[in-house]
Amino acid sequence: MLRNTSTWTCLCVIAALSSLLSGCQSPEPETPAEGSGTADAAPENSMEETETVDNDEEVAEGMSVSESGYGKTADGQAVTQFSCTNANGLRMNLITYGAIMTSFDCPDRDGKLANVTLSCPDIAGWEACGSYFGATVGRYCNRIANGQFELEGESYTLAKNNGENHLHGGLKGFDKVIWNGEAVETDEGVGVVFTYTSADGEEGYPGELSVKATYMLNNKDELSIEFEATTDKATPVNLTNHNYWNLAGAGSGTIHDQELKLNSSFYLAVNDSLIPTGDLLEVENTPFDFVDFHKIGERIEQAGGDPIGYDHCYVIDRGEADGMVTAAVVRDPASGRVMEITTTQPGIQFYSGNFLDGTPGSGGFPQYNAFCLETQHYPDSPNQEKFPTTILKPGETYSQKTVHRFSVEP
Repeated sequence: MLRNTSTWTCLCVIAALSSLLSGCQSPEPETPAEGSGTADAAPENSMEETETVDNDEEVAEGMSVSESGYGKTADGQAVTQFSCTNANGLRMNLITYGAIMTSFDCPDRDGKLANVTLSCPDIAGWEACGSYFGATVGRYCNRIANGQFELEGESYTLAKNNGENHLHGGLKGFDKVIWNGEAVETDEGVGVVFTYTSADGEEGYPGELSVKATYMLNNKDELSIEFEATTDKATPVNLTNHNYWNLAGAGSGTIHDQELKLNSSFYLAVNDSLIPTGDLLEVENTPFDFVDFHKIGERIEQAGGDPIGYDHCYVIDRGEADGMVTAAVVRDPASGRVMEITTTQPGIQFYSGNFLDGTPGSGGFPQYNAFCLETQHYPDSPNQEKFPTTILKPGETYSQKTVHRFSVEP
């Protein structure tokens, strides 16, 4: 049911304040910023000689990061891979193409490691994939209606790469460019700092945007993702990571029996092309209710859509809290793996892999073989005055953080 006006107004005020505190607003500018090609094989990368990064900082015990070649793009650009491990055997691989996480290995209840994200076998596979596997997505993740918006009296036209709408940054978003990558080793963890400068007018967006995406792994079995950005001209910014998760292991089958809990009482109503209508709907007594654990496939046929499934932005219940709050918990009864997500973001897009179809554009994976939980601001915010702002202005710093914590249940 539609929420009443007073509740809606209150939520919008709280969300806007939260956005001001933890989103786009910061008084001082800082330095800017679908498994394998077949569903049953782990990715095999073209590796050159690997070197361990030498760093003057003290490194956390049992942790390491190494760097290697990953081949070249079709237009001849060299791609680098970084491999990060912790003392408990967790390992993440990332590449400079799209600032993509190519794999994430973690143990089940018996200590057996498996890659739990959908991957491609090589750079050619990543270039052929149109499903944003593992990518750092921007300049604006999710959809913008009709590929247009107005800002400070100017009209801007973006690529329409999702029917009549703009999706995930356009024809060549941040997922399709080469980032600069630098390995990082500290006494708390290891990871990679990616940087990219998006030119004024790139994909139709105003302003030169300097972006930094930091991926870190620590010995608490936490994957931390931080985004920062500055601009020289007002522009919409909405960044996310687009990992496709299957806690039973990539290529192991559907995610229908994996159990999801979302810290959300409301989700955004959308039209037939998945653009928000501006209304918030209560999840209670609907197939969208994940306030308590439910199997992802339990009510998926009732979720509607074409193709059928979940592809909706949920409003994270923050109350009076600023900063990091729990957004989601997912557990796989078969393997025992558990993933908890905390974030500074106001929303989280739950996508059940509806559009996966087994083609190269889907990395060879069939429908419902993974889910996405993309922490982000709301879709189409530049055209929705009631939504928390996503406009970044000169002198401000966009800053958002999301942490995935991995564990096992008996």
